[in-house]
Amino acid sequence: MTDRGKVDQAFFDRHIYPRLGADREDVALGPKHGVDFGVVEVGGEAVVLASDPLSLVPALGFERAAWFAVHVALSDAAVSGVPPSHLAVTFTLPPEMTDDQFRTTALAVGDPDEVVRPDGARPGDRLLVTKGPAVEVAGFLVPLFEDAIDLPEETVATAKERFYDMSPVKDALTAAAAGPVTAMHDATEGGLRGALVELARAGGVRLDVDSEAVPVLPGVEASCEYFEIDPWAATSEGTLLATVAPSGVEDVLSALAAEDIPAAEIGEVTAGTGAYVDGERVTPPETDPSWAVFEEYAEKVGVE
Repeated sequence: MTDRGKVDQAFFDRHIYPRLGADREDVALGPKHGVDFGVVEVGGEAVVLASDPLSLVPALGFERAAWFAVHVALSDAAVSGVPPSHLAVTFTLPPEMTDDQFRTTALAVGDPDEVVRPDGARPGDRLLVTKGPAVEVAGFLVPLFEDAIDLPEETVATAKERFYDMSPVKDALTAAAAGPVTAMHDATEGGLRGALVELARAGGVRLDVDSEAVPVLPGVEASCEYFEIDPWAATSEGTLLATVAPSGVEDVLSALAAEDIPAAEIGEVTAGTGAYVDGERVTPPETDPSWAVFEEYAEKVGVE
């Protein structure tokens, strides 16, 4: 088991999977390692279920921190292609939180045929990505620790512009509505590298990626260099991977562009297993490098 973050596949297979209980006909998609959501069919409708720890970071300012927390929670359901419609939240709140800071609790149900399954990728599909790697390094770590880092003001300002890029909800719903999307996955903990491995494993396919085709948003490279973070290994809330039938690639890219969402075709799905970047097989990072950076700088600035 990893020291921090999500459990690895070996732990899941050994300790969790054997204890999932009896199979049920209404469970259309049950628990799998590295898969974002489950699906239960109720009354002819598909209920997409996803769960995430909801963390509020007041140092970002309550409005922005709440936006980010909610989008983290919604993103795993959104990659099903079904618009999230309900959100159940368990709150553990500090006693000093005011009524003005605590305002609303927002509460996905849809046609089973509209669900984009995480295991739907097939050989011949094309692989698309939105925004590229390490969006969260620039959009979250830089503004959170702005007072403790030594970067040019222009670089900091550019990195901070990435904050509202840290959601794949619009990306996923736009892509799913535009064309024949066969699978989607968001690149959170473990970054783009981890997400590629998980998407390949879920579909039982091989992903071949051209690293030169992967976009990098402004401010990301400088932020990663400063924190000495491998951008492909760092958590990147907001980055979406999607496999698309060849006939739909242009439609999906055009729809994303119309929403001002940067996206690119970066590879293909082939028969086999695993994720390959420039011909070399990649593995998920043992630990997301963002954790160590967060702990180091949180201690410096007193963020809890």
